[in-house]
Amino acid sequence: MNFFLRLKRTLHLALGVAIFSVPFSLIAQSQPPISYTVALSSPDQHLVEVQIILAAGAAQRELQLPVWNALYQVRDFAQYVNWVRAKDRSGHLLPVRELDKSRWEIPGAQGGAIVEYQIYVDSPGPFGAQLNTHHAFFNLAQILMYAVDARSAPLSVRFSHIPEGWHIATPLASATAGEFSAANYDRLVDSPVEIGNFQESDFDEAGGHFRVVVDADATDYDMAKIVSALRKIVAAATGWMSDRPFDTYTFIYHFPRGPAGGGMEHAFSTAIDLNADVMKQSLDALTSVTSHEFFHLWNVKRIRPQTLEPVDYTKENYTRALWFSEGVTSTAEGTIQLRAGLLDEKQYLYRLGEQITELERRPAHLTQSAEASSLEAWLEGNGYYRRPERSISYYNKGELLGVLLDLAVREASHGQASLREVLQWMNANYAKKGRFFNDSEGVREAADAVSHADLTSFFTKYVAGTEEIPWDDFFRSVGLRVEAITSTVPDAGFVASRNFDGPMSVAAVTPGSAAEHAGLQVGDIIVELQGKPGAQESRQELARLNPGDTLTVKVRSRRGGERELKWKVGSRQEISYEVKDLDQVTAQQRARRMAWLKGEAQGAPDATSEAAPTGATPK
Repeated sequence: MNFFLRLKRTLHLALGVAIFSVPFSLIAQSQPPISYTVALSSPDQHLVEVQIILAAGAAQRELQLPVWNALYQVRDFAQYVNWVRAKDRSGHLLPVRELDKSRWEIPGAQGGAIVEYQIYVDSPGPFGAQLNTHHAFFNLAQILMYAVDARSAPLSVRFSHIPEGWHIATPLASATAGEFSAANYDRLVDSPVEIGNFQESDFDEAGGHFRVVVDADATDYDMAKIVSALRKIVAAATGWMSDRPFDTYTFIYHFPRGPAGGGMEHAFSTAIDLNADVMKQSLDALTSVTSHEFFHLWNVKRIRPQTLEPVDYTKENYTRALWFSEGVTSTAEGTIQLRAGLLDEKQYLYRLGEQITELERRPAHLTQSAEASSLEAWLEGNGYYRRPERSISYYNKGELLGVLLDLAVREASHGQASLREVLQWMNANYAKKGRFFNDSEGVREAADAVSHADLTSFFTKYVAGTEEIPWDDFFRSVGLRVEAITSTVPDAGFVASRNFDGPMSVAAVTPGSAAEHAGLQVGDIIVELQGKPGAQESRQELARLNPGDTLTVKVRSRRGGERELKWKVGSRQEISYEVKDLDQVTAQQRARRMAWLKGEAQGAPDATSEAAPTGATPK
C-alpha cells in the first residue's frame, strides 16, 4: 500500500443529517420557538458563550449536547463545556443537574428559562468548530445544545461580540443582521457558519445562485479560476442528474498554510479545507473534493439510507450503506469531472488504476466486505483498525463498486441504462417522495428496476461478500483490461495515516526494517519529515525519495517525548495495476466506452453484449 493515500481517500467524511429527517413541519407548528445567542467572547482564548432562551412549557427540561457530528467518531463535545447555569425569566437561579456526560436537567422551567454555558472551541477544519483571532468556523452541533423535548421546534440564532470588520457567511435564512433562523435543530446544525474577514464572490448557473466564500491569504489562490471551475462542476452535476434541489448554495473554502484536507457536505452548502501549497500547484485537489461534496446534495443529503434516520446525537448510528453513500459519490465525482472537462480519459483511467491498486494491496479485501467496512466506520479513529490487514475503505471499494455496477447495468440492459439511471431512479422514488432506501437492498432494487434484470449476484458477491473481483470480465465490454505491473519502489519501512483533523501517526512498522532498527514505533506521532511539518503533504516528500536516500523523521511518542530518527530508505517489489486498452478494441466497445465516460446510456441496444460476469438475469 502507498505510504499515504490520495488526499481525499485518507479523510473519511461522515453523512450529515437529511433535510427531511422527520416530518417536523406538523410538529413544529405546536412548539414555541427557541432562540440562541452565540457570543464570540474571547477569540484569543477560543471561548464561546452560548445563551438559550426556552419558552414556557414543561416544568422539567433536558438539554443535550451531541456526542458526534461530521465524523463517524464519538468525540464528546461536552468535554469542552466549562460551566452551565440557568435562571427563570425573572432572573432567579434555577438548579442545573448533570444527567450524564452530555445531558443536563433544568427543573422549575415551566415559565420558561434562560440557560447559559461557556465552551472551548479550537478544532480546525471542515469537521470541527473553531474560534481564534483570525476567524470563527462552526459546525453548530458541536457547540449548541438542544432541548430534548423540542428538537423539532423552530429556532433562531444570533451571533454577538463579532470583531470589527468580520462578516458572516452561512446557508441559514437571515432574519436581521447577525440573526438567522431554521425550521428545526437538524436543519440548524446542517448549516455551517464562517465568520471573519473572508473574500467572497458569487455566480449564477443552472438556474441557481451560488456564493463562494474563501478564508485564505489572497496570494494563495485565484478566485476567478475557482469560480470558473465551480461553474463547470455545477453545470455537469445538475445536468447529469437532470435536477437542482436548491435555489441557493454556498461553497466555504479554507486554504491554510499548514496541515489541511477534506470536505464536509451539507444540504445547501459545503465546507472544504485544502493546503495553500497544494492550491498553488493546481486546482486538481479542489475540483476533485468539490465535485464529491457537491454531489452529496443528492447522494446522502436527499438519497439517504433508512439506517441513518433519525439521526441519534447521543450514540453511534450504524449503517451498511456507506459504500454507496460515500463510495459511489466518489464514482459520481469522476463522472462529473469528465463531463466538466476537468479530467480526460487518460487521467481518469490512471486514477481508476490507482483505486484498484489501493484495494488489491490491502489484504483485508479478502476478509472485510464493503458492507462490513461501512458498519465499522466508527472504528476509523483507531490506528490499528486502519492497518491494511485489518480494514478496507468503503470510499475506495465503494467507488470501484460504483464503476462496476455501472458496467453491469449497461451490460444487463444492452447499453440502455447506466449508473445515471440508477441514481435518477433513487432520486425520484426516494428523495423526492421523502422516503429512505433500505441500504444495499434499496440500491439493488433501483439497479434491477432500470436494467430490467436481476443483479442479486453482484450484490451478494462483491457488496455483502468478499469474492475477488474479476476486473477484466467487467471492463471487457468497454474494451479495457487491468494489467498487474511489478516494480522496485522505495520502502520507508513504515505505514502512517492521519485521522481526519488529527496528527499523522505511525500505524505499522515493517519488522526487521531500517525504520524499526532506528527506533520507530507504532503510535509515534510524525512531527516532521525531511525537515517539514508532518502532514498530508508528507506523501509528496516520500514519493521523491530513492532507495538508499537518508530519511529524517522527528517523532513524538505517546508518552510525550520527541526524538529525531534517521535511516536509509530500503526497497521492495510492489505490484500496481493499470487500466489499459485490449489488444483489439472493436467499434462497438469504443461506442460503449464513450457512453460510459460521459456517464450516459447509449439509448439503444447494441449487438456486442457479452455474457455478463455478474450473474445478471433478465427479468
